[in-house]
Amino acid sequence: MNPITRFARRRWSIGVGVVAIAAATTMYLSAQGDTQAVVNAAFAKYKTLTEGKNADYIPALAKVDPKLFGIALVTTDGKVFTAGDLNTEVSIQSISKVFTMAQVIQEQGPEAIEKRIGVDATGMRFNSIISVEAVRGVVGAGAPEINPLVNPGAISATSMVTGATADDVWAKIIGFHNDSAGRSLTVLQDVYKSESDTNQRNQAIGALMFAYGYIKTDWRQAVDLYTRQCSIGVNAKDLATMAATLAAMGKNPVTGKQVIDAKHVPGVLAVMAPRASTTTPASGCSTPDSRRRAASAAASSPSRPASSASRSYRRRSMTRATASARNGPSRTSQMR
Repeated sequence: MNPITRFARRRWSIGVGVVAIAAATTMYLSAQGDTQAVVNAAFAKYKTLTEGKNADYIPALAKVDPKLFGIALVTTDGKVFTAGDLNTEVSIQSISKVFTMAQVIQEQGPEAIEKRIGVDATGMRFNSIISVEAVRGVVGAGAPEINPLVNPGAISATSMVTGATADDVWAKIIGFHNDSAGRSLTVLQDVYKSESDTNQRNQAIGALMFAYGYIKTDWRQAVDLYTRQCSIGVNAKDLATMAATLAAMGKNPVTGKQVIDAKHVPGVLAVMAPRASTTTPASGCSTPDSRRRAASAAASSPSRPASSASRSYRRRSMTRATASARNGPSRTSQMR
């Protein structure tokens, strides 16, 4: 079985599962009667939580008030439930990787990502240079140990967004994020400057990815635009709406706009699935307040080390899910 066929099967198996989960969650919440009361109760229970600390590898993130706390729940049928701080914006950081990857898939198809960058976990840190060296000779064949949700792959994905000038590329990147969030977003300039002043490692990664053929345009522009996209300001409702857009098969459930074709969503989710958690900071990109993790978890996608055993388990699980998908959608997904 060729890599594209395997990837297609993976995309559909993950997609069917996520649609079923989203539908089941919506039905469950509807059955509870007063969803807002549940959100209020969660806010009350966790508002005094003080575990964790701000990320400090980008100096500006260390300065964010760690007491900020907001919860937003957006369902696939467009209902919005909130509690706490919904006005304060924090930088989107690694979550932006998902949406820039989705934009490339929308424009060029999933094979563009698979063949240029790859779709598998690296087993290394999010900003590993060793992981770049490990795949230096396989560009164009589908790098087996890199993906667009770790820094080398993410910077490469940003470089794949087309445009005659840097401004043209940026207009497309911010436009896609705007459509996913359902409003006009802006860059937090203090974060952008702070990250630009301290991103020498990302610059080195960008130069290597250019040298090895993964980036085929100006690598300095790619690193700068990547840094800028990580500095986009979002609040809890923005993140929830962006996650709901993916859960609703690419249609923003609040605005009703189809942001990404439904046929491409399973591919996006499949790349996200193996990287759902990590023990290391997310890619020069993570939310500064640990208590916002619950609001952003559905959309975040940093890299996770994966042993050969865990990869084998994922392949077996995906094969079983694919068999179910071939037999038709589950009762839950049919009810969506």
